[in-house]
Amino acid sequence: MMISDELERCKPWIEGALEYSGNTHTFDDVVRGINSSDYQFWPAENGCLITEVVGYPRAKKVHVFLAGGELDQFKKMEESLMEWAKLVGASSVTLAGRVGWVKLLKPYKFKHLHSVMERKI
Repeated sequence: MMISDELERCKPWIEGALEYSGNTHTFDDVVRGINSSDYQFWPAENGCLITEVVGYPRAKKVHVFLAGGELDQFKKMEESLMEWAKLVGASSVTLAGRVGWVKLLKPYKFKHLHSVMERKI
């Protein structure tokens, strides 16, 4: 199956996740990021992830930029995501999301680092 077919199949999940991203990207922006290898696309049967590798002066992290689909699908993807992050030399995996993710990800050893607040101007 072509990546474009998978992107179209996963489009509703990606667009659903984008609704919570603060209007920073469109679906087309995400596709361009995947095509340029700035983002990594993780399609699965019942969901998908979009990740990016972020380099800091003292660390490299894999950031889950978008996640959409069924929670059980993410549970199944967690191990391969962690293994891949190790392969690319990342020291951790991060994600930004709604507060509900904190409780859901605690069994997977994610811890709440900080919250992001926004004021529109």
